[in-house]
Amino acid sequence: MVINLLNLFFPKVCLSCNNHLSDNERHICTSCRHQLPLTNFHLDPSNAVHKVMYGRVKLEQATALLHFSKKGIVQQLIHNLKYRGHQEIGQFLGEWLGEELKQYSEYLKVDIVVPVPLHKSKLKKRGYNQVEKFGKAIAKALNADYNPELLIKTSATKTQVFKDRFMRSSDTHPKFAITKSESLASKHILIVDDIITTGATLEACANTFSTIDGLKLSIATMAITD
Repeated sequence: MVINLLNLFFPKVCLSCNNHLSDNERHICTSCRHQLPLTNFHLDPSNAVHKVMYGRVKLEQATALLHFSKKGIVQQLIHNLKYRGHQEIGQFLGEWLGEELKQYSEYLKVDIVVPVPLHKSKLKKRGYNQVEKFGKAIAKALNADYNPELLIKTSATKTQVFKDRFMRSSDTHPKFAITKSESLASKHILIVDDIITTGATLEACANTFSTIDGLKLSIATMAITD
């Protein structure tokens, strides 16, 4: 009864198209869910994420759940996640990708899931890291640890998503640091982020771990720009 009253006065809407959700729908309506441009990159060892990072970072695995295009359905979701406080989108996408990745033994070798951190000034302004729930859901699916404090961002940069490729590539690479390097030798770390564009941010994160003996790295993102 209480739930029905809440839905009457505060109806649940799709976080993509804003249409009302039915009782059996969660966060995204069935129509929008069927329209989500899945990459299936976890099935392709030579996928576009690997190609973006080729020659820059040695990776065990690399994947992205969705294709991102301007004014597309994924842009709307990411916008709602980052700027309107809808952290449930990160949870939803993390559970979806986690269910896919746990079917593959290589991803089950991941020891620690680490989110790309926000600079402390941006975290204070936004109030949350949009990758947090995404990373936690993947870690749970892979039975891995989730550590949001292992990596910190030491320089503030502006968002890359809405810039063209020339502007992205001309920006100074962000800088990161490891808070604790002990006990990381020979571990397999999965770095997670919302969107991969040029790969500069993920490259900078990965290079931060380059001095640790035997460390293996993989990356997973919610989306990759077309």
